[in-house]
Amino acid sequence: MATHPIVDITIIGGGPTGLFASFYAGMRGATAQVVDALAQLGGQLTALYPEKYIFDVAGFPQILAKDLVKQLVDQQARWNFPAHLGQRVVGLEEGEDADGKHLVLVTETDRFPTRAIVVAAGIGAFSPRRLPQACAEPWYGRGIFDVVTDPDAYAGQRVLIIGGGDSAFDWATQLVGKASHVALAHRTDRFRAHGATVSEFEAHVAAGRASLHTFHELHEIQCHDGRDDRFTHVVLRQTKTKETLPLEVDVVLPMLGFVSDLGTLTEWGLRLEKDEIVVNSQMETGRDGVYAAGDITTYPGKLKLIASGFSEAAIAVNQAVHHIYPEKKVTPGHSSNLAIFGQKDD
Repeated sequence: MATHPIVDITIIGGGPTGLFASFYAGMRGATAQVVDALAQLGGQLTALYPEKYIFDVAGFPQILAKDLVKQLVDQQARWNFPAHLGQRVVGLEEGEDADGKHLVLVTETDRFPTRAIVVAAGIGAFSPRRLPQACAEPWYGRGIFDVVTDPDAYAGQRVLIIGGGDSAFDWATQLVGKASHVALAHRTDRFRAHGATVSEFEAHVAAGRASLHTFHELHEIQCHDGRDDRFTHVVLRQTKTKETLPLEVDVVLPMLGFVSDLGTLTEWGLRLEKDEIVVNSQMETGRDGVYAAGDITTYPGKLKLIASGFSEAAIAVNQAVHHIYPEKKVTPGHSSNLAIFGQKDD
């Protein structure tokens, strides 16, 4: 198991709150690193809706989720702090060196010594819900993809989306015009998506640009061209009559939601309430040296907004810096006056 060099602050979570916390740590002259279970930075913005516009981030009249992630990554890149991705946290230990006691964040493969932690894990470690049919499992990564990062990758292809929530209908409407055909299948005729998006997709169906198959589920995957590296058809089954419907399909995108898990965070001695970390006004969690920010936190008046997460990240980092270096003020002053940016002495 690899052990990394000790840093001042380890941030659990690479979503918008975690990325801003990483930047803010560097602004305060602290060293930091990001640890995330996902393979890409951006958290829910990257995994769930990279192509959707966000309208309530200060300074941006509107911005695509993926572009906001890019801006946040570029902002924190000023400090060259590492991001360790694909790292699922399994424990928190205590260590000691010549400078005194510290914490050690443990993942399945690595150990990360750190003087403080900011938990910015959103809804916790989450992974896409997989298709329950056994026939689908061998095709994951070979025609079945449960996370969409580049819609242009499906240009000219026949796409089947399975699901009835926001992600399913969002991607269905966005891929119409890129894919040669978009089909959406759902096991009922009741959808969990925003009504306007459902109506937009139904308009595409009425115009012949897409198809909608309610009361259908995946039944079989077939290859009709003799190749074993891709499929050519899927068979849907009607959930009521059990009749089958073959479709020519190049790609299947299951949009069945995500499974989230706080994992070993529940064993750290933090104050928890309904799978959320209870924090005070200093973003303290109940364990010395561990702070939290963003959607994973709760307190009276809590708003689960990106804007709130940014504020909480700044509070958590400032408190962590003061915890590590008591001689440093909690309040840093305005960034326009900080020497670290080449301005007048702070």
